[in-house]
Amino acid sequence: MNRRLFVILLALAAAACDWPMQSQAPQPGEQANGEVWAANLGDEPVGPDDLIYITVDGSPELTRSYRVSAGGAITLPISNAELKVAGEAPTAIANAVARSLVEERILVAPVVSVAVLDYRSRRVSVVGAVRSPTVMPAVGNLRLLDAIARAQGIAPEAGPELIVSRNDGAGHAAEPIRIPIKDLLSGQDPQLNLTLHGGEEIRVPEAPKLFIVGNVRNPGAYPLNEMGGTTLLKALAMSQGVLSFTAKNAYVYRANPGSARQEIAVPLRDILHRKSPDIALLPNDILYIPENTKAHLSADVLDKIANFGGATASGLIIWR
Repeated sequence: MNRRLFVILLALAAAACDWPMQSQAPQPGEQANGEVWAANLGDEPVGPDDLIYITVDGSPELTRSYRVSAGGAITLPISNAELKVAGEAPTAIANAVARSLVEERILVAPVVSVAVLDYRSRRVSVVGAVRSPTVMPAVGNLRLLDAIARAQGIAPEAGPELIVSRNDGAGHAAEPIRIPIKDLLSGQDPQLNLTLHGGEEIRVPEAPKLFIVGNVRNPGAYPLNEMGGTTLLKALAMSQGVLSFTAKNAYVYRANPGSARQEIAVPLRDILHRKSPDIALLPNDILYIPENTKAHLSADVLDKIANFGGATASGLIIWR
């Protein structure tokens, strides 16, 4: 009997110790009729088509995932009450769910938590010439450089600028924003590092190419990573210079919309000797450096004559 009495007294003492804590005023994020705890990674407002997970302690029939409708609402399965949640943060949604359950007389003191599983309404996509194209939610203070970093950076074949497409807030596509990649990465203009709110597409186009063929050391297709194209001297530097017996004139073949390519004669020798100014080359130009076949043929003839003369002289020496 003494042991049983001791246990009863101990239980009463523990209840008395807990009683003041239960009678305290609600703290921020809590309600008098139920505890609220937002267990999500971010506290960003949700929107249509987002996926949230609501946990109601002791009520497995209410604990489940909910897809926000196009109208921005969810429906609780027991009460069938439609709750508007679009534009609300997880903590506010948990408050609304707890309040609805109390008003519907379903639970007396519900313990509710809300987590966001998928911010589909706030997605940002990074596509094009990046190392790992990706889609991410715009949670927290997501900026343009953060999105590029999550795509593992700009690929070597990227062009000189990237394009950010977004909505104007009324559901209409706004004018795309073109940002020079070199200026963005330099950090000299912080305004280029845009804040992303969701719904943006960051597209990094591949660089247009310049085609260099003919009497050069390394012919091929070269990406133009600078704004405004390049010049003839830069093109020759990219192709590691001209070979011997190069003609005095080069030719640029430039595409014209609706017509054949235009052939433009270039005073190559004068440009190399600084007698004529360097010329600009545009994306998709074909630079052809021809060989001076007459000079090459003359050199071959002279070389053969020299070899023949050497062989003859050697033969005369041996004969003697």
